[in-house]
Amino acid sequence: MSAHEKGLRNPLKRALGLGSAQSGVGHWWTQRLTAAALVALGLWFVITVLCLMHADYATARATVAKPWNAILLIAFLVTAFWHAVLGLQVVIEDYVHTRWKEVVSMALIKFLAVLGALASVLAVLRVALT
Repeated sequence: MSAHEKGLRNPLKRALGLGSAQSGVGHWWTQRLTAAALVALGLWFVITVLCLMHADYATARATVAKPWNAILLIAFLVTAFWHAVLGLQVVIEDYVHTRWKEVVSMALIKFLAVLGALASVLAVLRVALT
């Protein structure tokens, strides 16, 4: 059995490439900023939906078609998908220990998030511009 298999490596070598010198702080800040944005945008979204609760389809469509509402709705959707990817990345990094499964999971999550965000933005633009 080699020294590597017995866990006799130098602790500094084991820690190489990890810690605050990497992109962890940037990821942390981005996650906090998207969370704060989602609080504000979420409040706007809930208030808008509550105001439209008993409205007909034409009224709801006209509300989404207003430029500020369309912009805020797109911002809410993109921020929500971005925040979800950041959160799922942390979960995968913490709990998936096989490298290929981690890479495949992250690629799949990012692909689905981009697909979902694009479909959502397209839907909002279609309603707002037609």
